[in-house]
This record gives sequence, C-alpha cells and structure tokens, in this order.
Amino acid sequence: MSYKKIGFIGSGKMAGAIIKGLIKTNFATPENLLATQSKPEGLEEKSKNLGIKIILDNKELVKASDVIFIAVKPNQVLGVLEEIKPFVTPEKLIVSIAAGVNINKLETNLPEKSKVIRVMPNTPALVGEGMSGMVRGKYTGENDINFIKDLLSTIGKCIVVDNESQLDIVTAISGSGPAFFYKVINEIARAGEKLGMDYDKALLLSIQTAIGSGKMALNRDISMEQLISNVATKGGCTAVGVDCMNENNTEKLFYDVIKSTTEKAHALGG
Repeated sequence: MSYKKIGFIGSGKMAGAIIKGLIKTNFATPENLLATQSKPEGLEEKSKNLGIKIILDNKELVKASDVIFIAVKPNQVLGVLEEIKPFVTPEKLIVSIAAGVNINKLETNLPEKSKVIRVMPNTPALVGEGMSGMVRGKYTGENDINFIKDLLSTIGKCIVVDNESQLDIVTAISGSGPAFFYKVINEIARAGEKLGMDYDKALLLSIQTAIGSGKMALNRDISMEQLISNVATKGGCTAVGVDCMNENNTEKLFYDVIKSTTEKAHALGG
C-alpha cells in the first residue's frame, strides 16, 4: 500500500516536529500534508510556520488523507474518534501518538477492521533526534508498519515492538528518559560546581560529554561493557568513579526508575 496524503489531527509541538521532519527530508511535500487545530486563533501563523495548510475540520482532513495521525491530548482522543469514525475507510491508516490510549481502545472506537498503529515518540524529536517505539493493531499489515517506521525515521530513530506491553517499557526508557538524562547531566554539573567550577562551564562539559558518549555508543562495534572499560583503565581515576557507582548500586537504581515508570505507564494505559 502506498500512502500519499498525510494528515495530522492536532498541530502541536510533536505533530509540528514530525511535519518539519517530513518536509526537511523530502519524505513528503507540503502539498501532501494537512493538519487541523481546534480554534481559528493563530491558524495563519501556524500554517506559515509549518509550511502546510491547516484547517479546522477534522472530518475534512480524514476524507482528504490516506494516513491520519491522532496528535491530540489523551483525554481528547475518544471524542476525535467518534467524530471521524464515519469517514474512516479500510484503506486509511490511523496512527495515534497519544500517550496512554491503547490499541484496543482505538480499534473499538473505529470501524471494524480499521488499520491502527500506536506510537510512543519523545520530545527530542523537536531537534531531529527523536526515539519512537510503535506497535501494530490486529488489521495492520507489514507494509503499513514499514511505511510509518520510515516516516518516523525522519525525526530520529524508530523501533517496532512485539506487543503493547513493551510499549510501556518504551515509554519509560525513551518517553520519560529525557527527564532522567537531564537529571544526570544536571547533577554531574552541580557536582562540578560544588567542587569549585562555574556551573555553566560544568554544565557544558556535562552536556557535550553526554552527546559525544551517546554518539560513540550508537556507532559502537564493541559491547557497552567494553566501551566502559576502554575509558575506565585499571588503577586510573575513571575506575575509581565507576567503582563508586557500583558501590552505590546504580544498576538497581536505574532498574527501579525504569520499572516504576513502566508500571505507571501500564496503569495509565489500562
């Protein structure tokens, strides 16, 4: 199935990031993109900013689109589905980026055998470094999932998970993860400040080190353990720091962080 027209119900920050990524990478032309917003205020300004047509009518968008992104707040999803249901045909693909709204809820509020994909993106998509996880519904084919994976790769990277429960883990690691990394980055910088360095300088050291380390990890041809040992040479200062982390059981700390966040994501999606 080849999809040409892509519509976004909702044109907030995440939808805007995807739209900009699609245009920047030439995945789609502005003429083949359409979005809605709920109020007329600021419509022209947003349309100019995103470089596409924005309308107020969700029903018109669904009629005109092959792929429809549900990009509204979770508490607005059911209302939107009720509104667009009469216009969703078996050929159309529905993609939800609303947190906590599960596949079953999406499918039961759309016509029978509707093609549905649920996506969990994250905020670094706003700078083209997003990490998305997605899961397919019962009636979604391989070509559908591949198309959306390619589409989401315009704003970063994307994985397909085996089942919906794994999407809760995606939520914990990449959806909530930026806050955890920000906290680590900031606390390393604050440690530098306490030891006598200017905070802004320490923060830049911490941020750029995180960026560089992430890129090296992404492009590695060795294990993560080997990457660590390559820096933490025996008897050196890095090894002392790694030993301190091990003594404070950071492995358990991060397991508990991800586990508690996963459980909360599951509870919200139930």
